[in-house]
Amino acid sequence: IGALLHTVFQNLVLTIIFACLLILAGLLGLTGLSNKFSFKGPLVWLAGGISGLFGGLVGNQGGIRSAALLGFKLEKNQFVATATGIALMVDAARVPVYLATQWSQLAALWPLILIITLGVIIGTLGGRKILEKLPEPVFKKIVSAIILLIGLLVLFQALSS
Repeated sequence: IGALLHTVFQNLVLTIIFACLLILAGLLGLTGLSNKFSFKGPLVWLAGGISGLFGGLVGNQGGIRSAALLGFKLEKNQFVATATGIALMVDAARVPVYLATQWSQLAALWPLILIITLGVIIGTLGGRKILEKLPEPVFKKIVSAIILLIGLLVLFQALSS
């Protein structure tokens, strides 16, 4: 739904709110305050639905998904596997929408899309080796720092446009 709405409803205010949520989540993770939050029961479904809708609306799903996953107290391997599985399902749902609504723009970018795809594969293989060596607390701090960085970049991009 968010991906469909993204094609017709792009709003600077939504992007700024999204960026601020990412910044907050990153800061909560870096300070350890996120350890006091845990998603359970119906809140799990609500958090998933809101993060999916918001991520689709602003076109940046990974940051908000990672922030939500930190609330589940997953081990690093579970975190990465869950994030990857969700990403594949989300992409299976949104790529057809983007192809149907933005085919000509995407077709013109096929060389870049191919390079990015190869980069993702290489990064995944290399990242796996790094993940094995990272202690659990360091992994969560790195994820939180990346979420914070994404939030700052989204905010900067929104404010400079």
